[in-house]
Amino acid sequence: MPLKNPFFRRLNYFRRRFAHNLGLTDARKKQIYQEICESVSLSSVSYWLQVLLAAGIATLGLVLNSPAVIIGAMLISPLMGSILASGLALAVGDVILVVRATINLILSCSLAIAFAILLVSLLPFKEMTSEIMARTQPNLLDLMVALFSGAVGSVAICQEQKGVATSLPGVAIAVALMPPLCVVGYGLGLVFSVANSNGLQVAMGGGLLFFTNLVAIVFTAMLVFFFVHLDTKNVKDQIHQWQDRDRESHKAQQILLRLPTAGYFQKIGSLPGRFLLILLTIVVISLPLNQSLGQLRQEIIRKRQENQLRTLITETWQQQLGKLSNGEARAYINQLLIAEQQENLIVQLQVVTSKFYSQTERENFIERLAQVLRRKPESITLKLVQIPTGQLVESQTPQPLALASPNIAELQTQFFQAVKTSLQSISLPSPAQLITTEISISAINPLSIQIIYLSDRDLQEDGKSLLTNQIRNQLNIPQTTVVYHRINPQLGSLELVQEQTEITAPQKVILDQVGKLLQKYPNLILSWQLPLASEKTNETDPLLSNHLESLRRYLAEKWQVKDSQIQEKFDQKNANDLQLRLTL
Repeated sequence: MPLKNPFFRRLNYFRRRFAHNLGLTDARKKQIYQEICESVSLSSVSYWLQVLLAAGIATLGLVLNSPAVIIGAMLISPLMGSILASGLALAVGDVILVVRATINLILSCSLAIAFAILLVSLLPFKEMTSEIMARTQPNLLDLMVALFSGAVGSVAICQEQKGVATSLPGVAIAVALMPPLCVVGYGLGLVFSVANSNGLQVAMGGGLLFFTNLVAIVFTAMLVFFFVHLDTKNVKDQIHQWQDRDRESHKAQQILLRLPTAGYFQKIGSLPGRFLLILLTIVVISLPLNQSLGQLRQEIIRKRQENQLRTLITETWQQQLGKLSNGEARAYINQLLIAEQQENLIVQLQVVTSKFYSQTERENFIERLAQVLRRKPESITLKLVQIPTGQLVESQTPQPLALASPNIAELQTQFFQAVKTSLQSISLPSPAQLITTEISISAINPLSIQIIYLSDRDLQEDGKSLLTNQIRNQLNIPQTTVVYHRINPQLGSLELVQEQTEITAPQKVILDQVGKLLQKYPNLILSWQLPLASEKTNETDPLLSNHLESLRRYLAEKWQVKDSQIQEKFDQKNANDLQLRLTL
């Protein structure tokens, strides 16, 4: 650094004063430098044990959704040494330390990820917990936390033992290097064990968070170590002598000297170039982080708007229908659900009331709510579930006409209809398509729901678990049993013979299977692919028309299959088979 320039003279003066205020002598600087170099040793068995144990604790804490266990893994923090060594190497231009720190960091990350993958593959459950989800969408705020934490950690390293003991645990918790790595292992473990396509997204999110923390700590460590003037000539001479005696440093130096690009490393090792490299990296990772922050901002705005909407609906209800004419309370809202569908507002209210609401009262409420929300009444749909109080039940108990009350069958029908209405918003993960739902109740199971869907493959266990929890939460019945039944859309093929007019026994077996499904689930459509009589015209071979008509007649007479449930497609040229497939 040229000292003739006034700017550099002032900068060096500031660096000396800053180091002096921290109580750093040349002996202390040499001690810090040497300790950081020793922290990247590859021969330390205790270090690799710490990496394995921290990865195991963090992975189990993430899967168990336990913040306390995850904090335990953070406190071990074996990767801080390698990352601080990278910052120190960039600050002083130590190529040997850069190589050693990079190798140590790559091996440590690989070991932690591999161990996390192994644990996830062996676990009998692989639920996506909130602790895992929280580490899959980093944003600019995470980058800022890492920048501040890295600076504190670097300053703590430079202080005496008292400062290190009080600051480093907080830095380790704030930055949390190991949990994001284990999230990467968790995501890859899902890919390898259950072929979950979401696993790659989880792994990429965790990897971005780890890389964000890594770059931020390296950058702030580089700044701190530069300003405390660790690169004085006296300190560097002593470190070079120590590196000549240290086996790993000496070996790394010998390897670098044998490379044809050994001189090239020294040419690009200028301080401005190193700062520019790390700054460009921060700018690049800031782009996806800023996008995530925007999504978080939109989500917060959406929730705020939803809360305001809930407040307006509640206040309007209390003013319009909450009280009787004498001023006494009539009902209170037990549950309020809001959904926006194509500019239409769906309001689902569950109220406990002492007097049932008439249709006129409901319409008046919708009109009043439309005025408050500045919407058209036609764009608001009210789904009102009324739960009578004990007083209402007693007052409305018919004395002479007990037959006017709904019987058990009617109540069961109403209950089933309410459940089916709630299940209409359930969507299955692609490519599965919902055919129908079957509901049953028994003394053993309060409510059992069978989800019948059309798909080429079974739903993944993670998807079933998430869907089951969604159904239970939506119905507010935690004991609900949900069973999934898949119907394969591929039904096989029928061999077509031009001279044949009668249906053979093997064809009847396939047609009976198809007919049962079409009769049981009227929303299913049978699509069969017909061979073409000509490549230029979409017409069936006339010799096969009678046979196809007999197939239709068989399905209609035996299984009451309508013509509208059968679709023809002309996309099998020069084929002798009639391919059968179910669609919706």
